[in-house]
Amino acid sequence: MTLVEILYPSCALFLDFDGTMVDIAPQPHAVEVPGALIGVLGDVTQYLQGAVAVISGRPIAQLDAFLQPLQLPAAGIHGAERRGADGRLHVIDTHPLDHVELAARRLAEQHPGLLVEDKRSSLALHYRQRPDLEALCLATMQRAVEESPGLTLLRGKMVAEAKPGGASKGRAIEDFLREPPFAGRTPVFIGDDITDEVGFSTVQRLGGMGLKVGEGPSVAWRRIADPASLRRELEAVVAARLTRTE
Repeated sequence: MTLVEILYPSCALFLDFDGTMVDIAPQPHAVEVPGALIGVLGDVTQYLQGAVAVISGRPIAQLDAFLQPLQLPAAGIHGAERRGADGRLHVIDTHPLDHVELAARRLAEQHPGLLVEDKRSSLALHYRQRPDLEALCLATMQRAVEESPGLTLLRGKMVAEAKPGGASKGRAIEDFLREPPFAGRTPVFIGDDITDEVGFSTVQRLGGMGLKVGEGPSVAWRRIADPASLRRELEAVVAARLTRTE
């Protein structure tokens, strides 16, 4: 079953960014957005009457910078911040990250190749350049989070991130589905990482479908090989829509 068969005008589409729409880069700032993706996202948004949102671990400001001139509804920092279709920004109360930041930066100072990313509402420790330090990074972040009330640890692809306990991609999707133009639609969520599993579970519980990009165990009901394949499927949705309206 392809996206052409899944995405009807009555659907709401939720898309992760890194590893889903674009290939993962060695450093977060080094991501390259294929030029055609912007136009395709705009066309799919028109097809779904505005019911398209980006659900990412990145801050919304970063998503806007990568996707300009598009400014889609978006949930950033795993749902800690969310911008509705009406442009209103909703932010979950942030718990102090000082203790986690101190532990992460101390570790990064001791081990070149580790990257600490401060997202304001969360703090991420990337170890893509030092996969040999995975166990140490996870243990350090877990201990710091346990000593910081109100925070929880989220594991992703070569990253450990401390975030507000009440934030999740699943909750962000549910919040979107209470608002126009998403309300009353069948949700479809496409993601690639462990952090997206709660999103897959959420949309499938609500009668929609989760699609995982890439390999690895998942609760998602369908799989897409890689970001390039997803981009091709989105292009096919646009082509099919044009054909149907001719």
